[in-house]
Amino acid sequence: MADGALRRRLRAVPWKTIGCGALAGVVAALGHPPFDVWVLTLLGFGTAFFLLMRAVSGKPAFWLGLGFGTGYFALSLSWIVEPFLVDPWLHGWMAPFAITFMSVGLALFFALAFWAGKQLSSTTWPVVLTLTLAELVRAYLLTGFPWAMPSYVLIDQAVGQGAAFVGPHGLNAVFFLVAWCLAWVVFSGDRRRFWAPIAMIGVAGLFVPLTVSDPIPGDDRPTIRLIQPNAPQHQKWDPNYAGVFFERLVRFTRAGEERPDLIVWPETAVPVWLHNAARTLGIISDAAGDVPVVLGINRAEGARIFNAAVLMDAEGRVTQTYDKHHLVPFGEYIPLGDMLSRIGIQGLASRTGDGFSPGAGADVIDLGAMGKALVLICYEAVFPQDVRAAPERPDFILHLTNDAWFGNFSGPYQHLSQARMRAIESGLPVLRAANTGVSAVIDSKGRVLDALPLNTEGYLDAALPEPLSRTLYAKSGDLPLTIVIVLLLLTTLLLRWRETH
Repeated sequence: MADGALRRRLRAVPWKTIGCGALAGVVAALGHPPFDVWVLTLLGFGTAFFLLMRAVSGKPAFWLGLGFGTGYFALSLSWIVEPFLVDPWLHGWMAPFAITFMSVGLALFFALAFWAGKQLSSTTWPVVLTLTLAELVRAYLLTGFPWAMPSYVLIDQAVGQGAAFVGPHGLNAVFFLVAWCLAWVVFSGDRRRFWAPIAMIGVAGLFVPLTVSDPIPGDDRPTIRLIQPNAPQHQKWDPNYAGVFFERLVRFTRAGEERPDLIVWPETAVPVWLHNAARTLGIISDAAGDVPVVLGINRAEGARIFNAAVLMDAEGRVTQTYDKHHLVPFGEYIPLGDMLSRIGIQGLASRTGDGFSPGAGADVIDLGAMGKALVLICYEAVFPQDVRAAPERPDFILHLTNDAWFGNFSGPYQHLSQARMRAIESGLPVLRAANTGVSAVIDSKGRVLDALPLNTEGYLDAALPEPLSRTLYAKSGDLPLTIVIVLLLLTTLLLRWRETH
């Protein structure tokens, strides 16, 4: 009897709707790295909106959104299986579950947005608002996970500079509006109403490329050396290889007749704990000479451990420390672990010593004549709010990362794209040092001025780009857009209620 009920439920699921949505979602994901065909993201969302207009009610709209989101996130987040393949014999079995639960879980945001858009208007135009709100919620709920936001595909277009004014979520709204207008023109066949010119102007605006006419940093700017040891994750902590990577870092620190003003090592580059690192720091100091070094290292306070970045001065003394505060759920800590420990479930509480503990919050380090730098460690560069949380405006962003966790296909390039968006939003240059990945110098408009390719060992000496004036988005954040979206949705809901009553 139970098997019969299950079969009836499965037959009731509109698999064709889900399948068509999933196909459109896969096409939409092709705008993200490493494919970078942003037009396909526009076409994918436009197709999904066209199918939404054909949906007869909210229920098929929900299934359509679920299929679309699943296809979109399954491809754009395919790198998420990579951490489980570092030790495939131990963790490989988890990889299919991870990508399935992640893509379907995030697709629920799209599904609810599609359902609400169809419920609020038969023309489905409110989906522009509901989908924008869904992406806002995704960026903040349960510490947030705004990876693969649709607006990131506009990073190389002139319209992408709009993030300096409205942030990535404001760009999402613009992108969704253009895609919906295109879908409506095709669906209705009416090219005389105002939706048609919006679609044409919007598409034309999206095609304008980002110019490269602005001057690059001059010789009078401080020089910063970014070091990339090319340490694959499965070898990074192996005793047979850790010394090899450390020797590379030291050699690149010492290299060159022209000395930089600052040397940057990537996340967790030092293979010893900070409290046991006196001899190791002495070796680094001898190699650096009189040049200060920022380096990634793990440190401990009693039972608590921290993913840290420290500033070592010209005398080899650690003068400033920053602890990563936005940790990776399930990677660096267990969500709700601190709460569960209060009822006797031990071994999960990050704040008392199980897993990594979060630092005090966003902070800047003082580099003297070079100015002040906001340090972001790996995952923190995914979040615009972590940049805005700085206690004061820095002169640049220093991003230490270990992109070896993300594999060699899409993850490192998508992480780089998000760091570029942080530059546009804040008007600040970003200097990025990776264990392996893409170490890069990014100017205040999000353009990559120089870079070390993926899976390459070496170092990069580059002049520090100039910051721009503080942007509107850096001042306001996401609150104004959220208020506008909520008010428009409430107004739409009221009008819908008056129509039906």
